[in-house]
Amino acid sequence: MTWFRAGSSVAKLAIRRTLSQGGSYVARARVFPSLGNRGFQTTASKSKAQSAPVPRAVPLSRLTDSFLDGTSSVYLEELQRAWEADPNSVDESWDNFFRNFVGQAATSPGISGQTIQESMRLLLLVRAYQVYGHMKAKLDPLGLEQRDIPDDLDPALYGFSEADLDREFFLGVWRMSGFLSENRPVQTLRAILTRLEQAYCGSIGYEYMHIADREQCNWLRDRIETPIPMAYNRQRREVILDRLIWSTQFENFLATKWTAAKRFGLEGGETLIPGMKEMFDRSADLGVESIVIGMSHRGRLNVLGNVVRKPLRQIFSEFSGGTRPVEEVGLYTGTGDVKYHLGTSYDRPTRGGKRIHLSLVANPSHLEAVDPVVVGKTRAKQYYSNDVDRTKNMGILIHGDGSFAGQGVVYETLHLSALPNYTTGGTIHIVVNNQVAFTTDPQSGRSSQYCTDVAKALNAPIFHVNGDDVEAVVHACEMAAEWRQTFHTDVVVDIVCYRRFGHNEIDEPSFTQPKMYKVIRNHPSALEIYQQKLLETGQATKEDIDRIQNKVTTILNEEFLASKDYVPQKGDWLSAFWSGFKSPEQLSRIRNTGVKPEILKNVGKAIATLPENFKPHRAVKKIFGDRLKMIETGEGVDWAVGEALAFATLLVEGNHVRLSGQDVERGTFSHRHSVVHDQETGERYCPLDNVIMNQHEEMFTVSNSSLSEFAVLGFELGYSMENPNSLVIWEAQFGDFANGAQVIFDQFLSSGEAKWLRQIGLVVLLPHGYDGQGPEHSSARLERFLQMSDDNPFVIPEMEPTQRNQIQKCNWQVVNVTTPANYFHVLRRQIHREFRKPLIVMAPKNLLRHKDCKSNLSEFDDVKGHPGFDKQGTRFKRLIKDQSGHSDLEEGIRRIVLCSGKEEPMNMGAYNYIAPRLATAMKSLDRGNLDNIKYVGRAPAAASATGFYTVHVKEQSELVEKAILSDSTTNPTLA
Repeated sequence: MTWFRAGSSVAKLAIRRTLSQGGSYVARARVFPSLGNRGFQTTASKSKAQSAPVPRAVPLSRLTDSFLDGTSSVYLEELQRAWEADPNSVDESWDNFFRNFVGQAATSPGISGQTIQESMRLLLLVRAYQVYGHMKAKLDPLGLEQRDIPDDLDPALYGFSEADLDREFFLGVWRMSGFLSENRPVQTLRAILTRLEQAYCGSIGYEYMHIADREQCNWLRDRIETPIPMAYNRQRREVILDRLIWSTQFENFLATKWTAAKRFGLEGGETLIPGMKEMFDRSADLGVESIVIGMSHRGRLNVLGNVVRKPLRQIFSEFSGGTRPVEEVGLYTGTGDVKYHLGTSYDRPTRGGKRIHLSLVANPSHLEAVDPVVVGKTRAKQYYSNDVDRTKNMGILIHGDGSFAGQGVVYETLHLSALPNYTTGGTIHIVVNNQVAFTTDPQSGRSSQYCTDVAKALNAPIFHVNGDDVEAVVHACEMAAEWRQTFHTDVVVDIVCYRRFGHNEIDEPSFTQPKMYKVIRNHPSALEIYQQKLLETGQATKEDIDRIQNKVTTILNEEFLASKDYVPQKGDWLSAFWSGFKSPEQLSRIRNTGVKPEILKNVGKAIATLPENFKPHRAVKKIFGDRLKMIETGEGVDWAVGEALAFATLLVEGNHVRLSGQDVERGTFSHRHSVVHDQETGERYCPLDNVIMNQHEEMFTVSNSSLSEFAVLGFELGYSMENPNSLVIWEAQFGDFANGAQVIFDQFLSSGEAKWLRQIGLVVLLPHGYDGQGPEHSSARLERFLQMSDDNPFVIPEMEPTQRNQIQKCNWQVVNVTTPANYFHVLRRQIHREFRKPLIVMAPKNLLRHKDCKSNLSEFDDVKGHPGFDKQGTRFKRLIKDQSGHSDLEEGIRRIVLCSGKEEPMNMGAYNYIAPRLATAMKSLDRGNLDNIKYVGRAPAAASATGFYTVHVKEQSELVEKAILSDSTTNPTLA
């Protein structure tokens, strides 16, 4: 093995001369490779001008390493003399170092010539391998990597030569592990370098020296810097072989049977499957009982079939076109989705004899959009299983190299990992690193050396591993599971592999990566490489391999034959079916949402009372005093109290309530004050945490979120999917900020039930106010939510109260609530029904404190005869009827004015949704048609509102006057 590099004799002489003068040297400032060399594969040629410069030594005085707080060799010598005179005169770490060093030198004649300076240089060399060894690791299975090996790894830089290779050295350092452990025996430089190369420059490249925590780094060193390399026994290798054969044969079988089908296969990355299986086995051994998985389409079918254990006959049936489930009364089949977007769940046995529940979450083509959904679902599982230590439920995300580096939701999701109300105790990230994103090379797809560099912001360890070395992949995956269960933080496994075919099987990758695919065409598969290794080492025979191959082939053929007669069952199709909940095809009865008056009084006092010795801000104290009066008098209940009463009554009934978003604890408009702060001690108090006796600390959760829409909304969506008996709410800081999470609305919330048969009860609050303060925050983009609603504008829904199912058949509900009581009932309705639908609330701004926007407590209760109680009881009113005593049919009415409350420009707001539906209703009553609908409002505009207050006031007064007094209204269809 060669460690010393050929170089300029003048440069080497300069290094030795400086070293002999008492200086010690360490890595110079890093010079990162040029853009042309970023990543592993590139089609760009390397210019001669990019060759590495001659290494220059850095004097000891410029070192800042933690174990070298001293600033010069003179200082070290003085430190040693002081220690020899009085060991207590130096820091404990130096005392320990000198004690070990002198002791070893005295008892080992071979190291008697070792100086303190040599020891320090050797420590720096070891540290260089820990920091930069991954740069020399053999990570690219195609051998196309063009990376400069850092000069920091050249022993000559530290004054060592060939003559030193068989000299013995002592490396012990206080409170360190691995090579630097105090208990390591004396070794020759040759042995030290050999083991460093094996540990850090083999098939796994470790990045962990960015982690500041000594305990975590030592834990990793103990597992990386072992005395001998890791090796599996024959039995384990047969298991690994079996799993790799399944992974490979599955893809081969699909390619043979459906040659022209897009399946986004795993060819080139087949070692993912044995890696994941071993990771799950190890996780189960360490106490994990449930794993939630999120991934995009590459390799998804292989994971579904081989890891999550979706029936192979079902997968094959879907390839053949599939069929809907057999017709049943009340069976809802939705629109469905392509096979490589679907999810499933399964209880899987492990190699250690345990069982582990696996859930693969459905995901659209938006590669990383599922990330926060998985994390939120995992957090919910932890709540419902009382997994306080977060060791029984775990999330695993499988990424692509291009998307992990390029999509912002990845960082937004990573950023949630340590936040108290969002942490899941660590997520394991696996990157299937194709070394190309669709057609884009790494140097065009990211600015960093690795696609995983974003994870360093979290101090997550990163294990880069050669995807052709299945045992290395397995080892890295096992270590990731151990890290997660030990430290409860994120960890990344970067499997550097390739795509044997293009982005999909009918794509031609040689158009854009000719050099790479010339190599790939002649490159053996990971299975072929592993089989050859086992045969050469005698760990398996050809008969062993053939036996496994034949077994897998037989099962695949049997499942293929069975797929021809396969008929999906309801349980297969509704993989996440909530027992007892009605589908859109089943009629659900309408329930009352009123609450007994005594319960309202009791919880009302609880939410309006602060502890006796608590010292809130004087303005907050007045707010809570006013709230108590509202409860005691039963009059003037405002928006915040109406909301709090909805939460409190649901808690009393045993439901979990979670409210999340930016600044939700106080409320954007300082109206909610669900968390109050003591002005002297800073102590926090949440009244809704104290509604019932011995209330679970997370039963009511209100949490300010990070400044993220995409990830936080996705998180709450995932959270709401786990259990229907929870009111989960995401509130935007302002309604128009919701467009930062548009992918979640488009791909999950509005269409998830139709595509994946997942009912979702998430509530979205979008506060805004059209009050002349400019385009921003004036609109919550009501038109977008209405446009995505799937009700038919030309069909009148069933109006008979006992037969209504309009909401069940629609994909979501969009409401513009105008009273605290109606807000109370619409929130409670989310729980008190036999199905779940997303609820989009056009939340107000001015109504929060408007003197006329108040309700009486009697509108919240279930007492017959009280306001709001009709023949069906007390519940949400889709239309609040005129209470002035007018008859249903009056003479002399010339005009009916329908007002949405916020008169946006014509191309926004509710007009384009309402007009055709209103026309359908008019035609059915023979009261006119679309031509009779007149529009009064602002003209079409690009911005949602004017930025000039005087213009806003003028517009508002004119349109009100025109709507009520003028006859000059126009028909927009005739204009």
